[in-house]
Amino acid sequence: MHALFPILAAVLQAGSLTLDKLALSLRGVSFRTYTGVSFPLSFAVTFGIFLVLRPPLAADLFAGKLLIFIVGSVILGILGNYLFYRALDSDGLGEIQTLDLLHNVPIILVSSVVFADERNLFVLVPALAASLAVIWSHWKRRHFVIAKKTAPFVLWALVSAPVAAILTKTLLQVWHPVSLELVRTGAMAMVFAPLFSRQAKNASPKAFLFLLATNALTTVAWILFFFSYQRSGIVYTLLLFSLQPLLVYGAALLFLKEKLEWKKLAAFAVVLGSIAAAQWLA
Repeated sequence: MHALFPILAAVLQAGSLTLDKLALSLRGVSFRTYTGVSFPLSFAVTFGIFLVLRPPLAADLFAGKLLIFIVGSVILGILGNYLFYRALDSDGLGEIQTLDLLHNVPIILVSSVVFADERNLFVLVPALAASLAVIWSHWKRRHFVIAKKTAPFVLWALVSAPVAAILTKTLLQVWHPVSLELVRTGAMAMVFAPLFSRQAKNASPKAFLFLLATNALTTVAWILFFFSYQRSGIVYTLLLFSLQPLLVYGAALLFLKEKLEWKKLAAFAVVLGSIAAAQWLA
């Protein structure tokens, strides 16, 4: 049952990111337009889920260090999303998603040091194998190939991702996943909406429908992802969530006609094998 949360999250997020790239290809939709519209929509979807489930959201959840952790999580989310969608606007979808696996390595290593319950070798080793296979898939002619506008996102993710993972797991020890996502998306909407309000006005009705659909998918995906963090831990969640870039890469090949590269396919085969090994051994 615990495997269901990250797998469903991976499927939903894969669909969302495919729609993201399609939305960003529409006339008049830049990454600024996207972020200016998307985060208010994501907050609205989360608020609807919040009203249905009625999870706790009390004042003591913002007390002491918890408030610092929430603020830190929001700041990392703002910077990370800005850099990610800036890169996605100009780079290939399959390329972005494959590179997105890179930050799993520092997350897995740091999490296993910080949290005792993340030191299961039968999960830790396959998770590292899956992530390292992605690094190999991008090694070409003795150098690492990353598009110019994608490099800032990759470098930021490598540094910030372990910190964000630790903050999230710590918060989820007392926060309900829906309540946490509500506060995070609300805070990010308050930043992105006024910052890119002028560009957001360029979104056509067709683009708005794309953005509504993709934000509904990604909102549910992140809530399921947080449930998995809370119940199964960081390393296990990331291992199974590694399916997401595989699904996105397949969608990019099928719908966006991106270039097929055998090394990426081989890397994703390692990801699948690692997931199977962890499920069997753990």
